[in-house]
Amino acid sequence: MIKLLQGGAYLVNGMDVIPEGPEAAAGIKAKTGKDITKAEAAQNTMAYGILKSHNTSGNMEKLKIRFDKLTSHDITFVGIIQTARASGLQKFPMPYVLTNCHNSLCAVGGTINEDDHMYGLTCAKKYGGVYVPPHQAVIHQFAREMLAGGGRMILGSDSHTRYGALGTMAMGEGGPELVKQLLNQTYDINMPGVVAVYLKGSPVKGVGPQDVALAIIGAVFKNGFVKNKVMEFVGPGVASLSADFRIGIDVMTTETTCLSSIWKTDETIKEFYEIHGRSEDYAELNPGEVAYYDGVIEVDLDKIRPMIAMPFHPSNTYTIEELNANLMDILDETEKRALVSLDGAVEYSLKDKVKNGKFMVDQGIIAGCAGGGFENICAAADILKGRYIGSDGFTLSVYPASMPVYMELVRNGCCAALMETGAVMKTAFCGPCFGAGDTPANNAFSIRHSTRNFPNREGSKLQNGQISSVALMDARSIAATAANQGVLTPATDFDGEIGKYKYHFDSKIYANRVFDSKGVADPDVEIQFGPNIKDWPEMGALPENLVLRVVSEIHDPVTTTDELIPSGETSSYRSNPLGLAEFALSRKDPEYVGRAKDIQRAEKARMAGEHPCQAHPDVKPLMGVIKQTFTNASHENTGFGSTIFAVKPGDGSAREQAASCQKVLGGWANIANEYATKRYRSNLINWGMLPFLIEEGDLPFKNLDYLFIPGIKKAVEEKDEVIKAYVVDRDAGELREFEMKLGELTDEERQIILKGCLINYNRV
Repeated sequence: MIKLLQGGAYLVNGMDVIPEGPEAAAGIKAKTGKDITKAEAAQNTMAYGILKSHNTSGNMEKLKIRFDKLTSHDITFVGIIQTARASGLQKFPMPYVLTNCHNSLCAVGGTINEDDHMYGLTCAKKYGGVYVPPHQAVIHQFAREMLAGGGRMILGSDSHTRYGALGTMAMGEGGPELVKQLLNQTYDINMPGVVAVYLKGSPVKGVGPQDVALAIIGAVFKNGFVKNKVMEFVGPGVASLSADFRIGIDVMTTETTCLSSIWKTDETIKEFYEIHGRSEDYAELNPGEVAYYDGVIEVDLDKIRPMIAMPFHPSNTYTIEELNANLMDILDETEKRALVSLDGAVEYSLKDKVKNGKFMVDQGIIAGCAGGGFENICAAADILKGRYIGSDGFTLSVYPASMPVYMELVRNGCCAALMETGAVMKTAFCGPCFGAGDTPANNAFSIRHSTRNFPNREGSKLQNGQISSVALMDARSIAATAANQGVLTPATDFDGEIGKYKYHFDSKIYANRVFDSKGVADPDVEIQFGPNIKDWPEMGALPENLVLRVVSEIHDPVTTTDELIPSGETSSYRSNPLGLAEFALSRKDPEYVGRAKDIQRAEKARMAGEHPCQAHPDVKPLMGVIKQTFTNASHENTGFGSTIFAVKPGDGSAREQAASCQKVLGGWANIANEYATKRYRSNLINWGMLPFLIEEGDLPFKNLDYLFIPGIKKAVEEKDEVIKAYVVDRDAGELREFEMKLGELTDEERQIILKGCLINYNRV
């Protein structure tokens, strides 16, 4: 299905792949009659052209990007605008769309969610933005329908900001990166590598976009093949895919840990823009005659079969046929992996789902930016037509990604066909993807065409002894399973017809309901604040020295942002920094918040001009040991705070709160062997936290140890490559030295850390 070509390669005329090597030049000349250098060919990717047109630095190795448009949803836009307001925001300098697709269940937290929505509406009016009310569209579907454009760049505060199939290079980042754009600053990155995803063939009946996406994720996630690179989709197989099919693959590229994605465009994408009344936004994109790529992923679409990503990660992939043929062995492997993911906190079993040799599923969900597309739901309706899901425990819910999609499904009869089966049609809402809707029963197994299946992301709570789990599948196989009343079934077993439905976009739905300022700000509008919306607390600048207490130690191979700050109903508190921080690491390390707040007492006292030893009993003996070696260290020039250690933190969501919650609880740093994503590391930096790196192996410290980092301010200022730190052994009265690194930091990032956070850096 998938082949990875290690090392670089050239794509000639969009069709022929020539691996880099001594014979490459001759092969290229034979096909083109031209001599071309690797450096020239590297400039012929679609990604290079788009990045160049948006780069303001004049240096294509060190990019400073200005985006065309921004988009956020109601988990993130309050914090973003509050941060920008604290930094002097007067007007949105570019189109900024505020959607309301996450905190749509307004019973959660009382009035909190609707208060946030009214905050968003009044800010859209005051600063000149666009406001999409709840249930109208999920963030990414609205962006596809109304924002994307050929050759453009969009920045979103959601990790699945991916519109590459439409010719738009889009990136999902933490809120502070959007704040920078709102303040006319730039998105600063090194020129990323570009990997070709070479598609050939065409999918067989019953295979959908999620199947292709999961096959790719399974091949590239664990080996980091595309980490922080751009995935560029090329090859003859692209033409065999509909726009919806391409979109469904594209949105899942986030789960590979790539930076962004871009696809060649053609008449199919041109028609997409025409259907949506935006033909002027189409641009034909192709790589140049000879383009150089840092790697190639070859995907034989003919050979892709229905896939399933088993708990608890989208990369835990198998074909459904393989799973059914090796059921007990694969379930045993999954249960063993779960022991790591769940820390053995609860009983977890999947083998009891096997009845008469068949794997029985409890719930099906087709939803959101990945599953809620028009073609996915039409295909599900065709597979289920004339069948029923049964009157036992199995349930099926379907969430169209936007109201225009829903309307067309009503008009063409697919809604009725689904509802006849016992399925429930719901409105555009991202809840099933992050644990705010359709949480299964304890120990239940849910199959979902959505984006993630991390632990507890479906809404269960380990701290309450609950565990249910999610496997990712395509809508077509979910429908086949539903038609089989819960018996896990690949859609390739369906022997009926899956039709092709014409889509008609009804623009009146948005015209009648969405507020669009057309970029005109009204400074006289009063922002409507609910009682939960709070300003960011004061954050101090980086002191000369730091004392850090390790307050959590995580040895999982990868730590997700969901484990750092849970999703689900906690999302309602995201407009209240201190309120939300109470949930930090609650599902992974319930002791974290108390320990972080405990050492934070010393720093609060220091910032208030008091002696920190009066606030915390450990300060005096700590400083006594430290001063034996570092005589100039004192409570005036030494800050106190917390850090966590995790092997590879930050996989998953872009939401900044995974970092900001640590910061408002007194966190000064993370220590890791590696950061899972650029966006999580950027979130740490933008909140003034030091992204320390330490070599893999035996840790020189353990949980609850105190660490002393002398001269950290000077080290950041002078760009020291190696940071000397010490474990403070109070019992032995000595310091044990070890080394860490900060990795590459831009000059702006260093200033943000020195100032204490992005707010301080920009404060006027």
